[in-house]
Amino acid sequence: MTSVAPNVYGLDQTALEFATTAASIARDVALPAAADVDANARFPQESLSALAREGLLGLSVPKEFGGKGEGPRAFAATVEEIAQGCPSTAMIYVMHVSAAQTIITSTALAQREDILRSMAEGRHLTTLAFSEKGSRSQFWAPVSKLEQANGGYKTNAMKSWVTSAGHADSYVSSAQNAGASSPMESTLYLVRKNAEGVRLVSPFNGIGLRGNDSAPVALENLFVSNGDLISQSGAGAQMILEVVLPWFCIGTAAMANGLCRAAVNATSNHLSTAGFEHTNSKLRDLPNLRARLAEMSLRTEQSRALLGYTLDEMESPTQMTPLYVLQSRLGAIQAAVDVTDLAMKTCGGAAFSRHLGIERLFRDARAGWVMAPTADHLQDFIGKALTGLPLF
Repeated sequence: MTSVAPNVYGLDQTALEFATTAASIARDVALPAAADVDANARFPQESLSALAREGLLGLSVPKEFGGKGEGPRAFAATVEEIAQGCPSTAMIYVMHVSAAQTIITSTALAQREDILRSMAEGRHLTTLAFSEKGSRSQFWAPVSKLEQANGGYKTNAMKSWVTSAGHADSYVSSAQNAGASSPMESTLYLVRKNAEGVRLVSPFNGIGLRGNDSAPVALENLFVSNGDLISQSGAGAQMILEVVLPWFCIGTAAMANGLCRAAVNATSNHLSTAGFEHTNSKLRDLPNLRARLAEMSLRTEQSRALLGYTLDEMESPTQMTPLYVLQSRLGAIQAAVDVTDLAMKTCGGAAFSRHLGIERLFRDARAGWVMAPTADHLQDFIGKALTGLPLF
C-alpha cells in the first residue's frame, strides 16, 4: 500500500487528515488481518475497533453530537483508503455511514440524539436492512408491512443480505404502510439487534467480501413503537432515494476504487520484483504486461475522476446530480471487475495461487456487481434518466 492518493476528491485539510488516518488503519490493522478475515469469513473486529477509536464511526455525525461533521468528500476518501486494506471492512463502514444518514436527518426517531452520540463515541454500529426475500434486489419495494397494534406497530419480514447482521447494534429497516396501494408507500424504522422477534437466519458464506457478516435476518412479530420510526409515515421511499442512495452509491464507488488501487499497486510491485533468472530480466520488461498495467491504472483514475466530479455535483446540486451519482457507482463497479481481472491475467500463476492477495480482490470486486442497485438496475435507471422516463 502507498500513502493517500492524489487529491481528486477535493479534500480540505481536515478531510485529508481523516483519509490519512484511515490509510494508517488500512495499512497497519486491516491489511495484516485481511487474508484471515477472508479465509475464515470472520468479522474484522480489529479494524472496526480501530475505526471506532479514531472517531470514524462518527465521521458524518454532526459536531453538536460529538461527531466529525464531515460530508461526502471525506467519506469517499476514507472508504477508498480502508478498501485497500480490507474491502470487507470498507463494506461494513459504507453500510454504517449510509444508515446513519437516515438517523441524522430524522425528525421522528425518539432516541436520535443518544444514538448519534454513541456513534460519535464509537459505541454504536448501524446498518441497512432493506432488501427482502420477496422483493430481492429491488430494495425500494418492501413486501413486509407495518400493522397497527398496541399503540404502535407489528411487522413480520424476512430481510436478506443485512451487512453486519450479527454485529450491528441497530438496523435501519423498511416496510409498507398498512393498506398501502404501492410498495413505494413505505416507512423507515429502527430495529435493535437484541429486540424480541429479531433472529439471524444463517451465516454468510459468499465468494467475496467474506468478512462483512451479510446474512438474512427474520423479524417475527416485531413491535415497532412510534418512537422507533425514522421517516415520516409513508415517506420511506423518499428518504431511501434522496438520503440513503446518494451516500451508498458514492461509498460503494469509493470502495470499488480502493479495490482498483490495491490491484494496481500489487500488480506493479509483482512486475517490478519478479523475473527470469536465466535472462536477468524482470516481468516489467515484457511490453504486454506493462500494457495491461497501464490499462488498469487508466481505468482506475477514470473512475476516481468521475467520482470526484460527482462529489462536486453533490455540493452544488443540479438536475444532473442524480444521474452522476448513479453513473459513479456503475463506472466504479465495472472498473473494479475489469481491473482485478486484468490483475489476475497480468500476474498469472502467482495471482491464481493466492500468493499476492489479488485473487481475493478479484472475488471481492464481484460483490459490487450483484449488490442492489445491481449493475443491471443502474444501467436501466441511467437509460431512463437520459430518455426522460421516470425511474419507477
